[in-house]
Amino acid sequence: MKRIVAIGGGELRERTTLKIDEYIAALAKEHAGENRPNALFIPTASHDYMPYYNTFHKVYTGVFNIKTDVALTVYKEVDMEKMRAKFEKADVIYVGGGDTVFMMEHWKQSGLLPLIEDAYARGVPIAGLSAGAICWFSDIYTDSEMVNGAGEEKYLMYKGLNWLEGKISPHYGTRMLDFDKIVCYNAECAYGIEDNAALVIEDGKVLGSVLSGGKAWFIDCKDKTIQKTEIKPIEV
Repeated sequence: MKRIVAIGGGELRERTTLKIDEYIAALAKEHAGENRPNALFIPTASHDYMPYYNTFHKVYTGVFNIKTDVALTVYKEVDMEKMRAKFEKADVIYVGGGDTVFMMEHWKQSGLLPLIEDAYARGVPIAGLSAGAICWFSDIYTDSEMVNGAGEEKYLMYKGLNWLEGKISPHYGTRMLDFDKIVCYNAECAYGIEDNAALVIEDGKVLGSVLSGGKAWFIDCKDKTIQKTEIKPIEV
């Protein structure tokens, strides 16, 4: 089974996503079986910002008793044998937030993307927040232009990795109006994930949501009329 947990946003440090993290930890423990699970954190979108990893470690080890490791590739040459060993040990992969477009391009250049793809194909659950939530979709609504200092003050649509079909926006509570206009203009369907909410996708299909204060939405626009359906929480 191929599983992705896409978190719209939130603060690990303040533990606003803790109910979602609990769900992710349970997936890791299920994958590990009788062994103590390992979680691999990928901070590429934040340019390998180590305090981000330290926070992840405090939550996943301190609260859930999961061993953690980190995949650093931005400021150092990648030893592919050592990196491959990290991925082979992982019972869950967690992709942090930041600059989505930079992250996807760097994964392709550094050789990290095939390792992520292989883990996904092997059934290792993948979780991610913001950039780490939306990159898997075909079309993503992101603030990468602002994050990388290009001077833009608005969000833009980009092509994602296309593992999953559909348009998606993280932080939907604050980006709702502009994103809804894009969806309606093109008479399309999309997903909007608020902070502290997550979509759970199994084998390419949305199973439901896991909520820690926010909501996840399916957005449909026909005849220039927006219709929104809350994606029901799954039992955890």
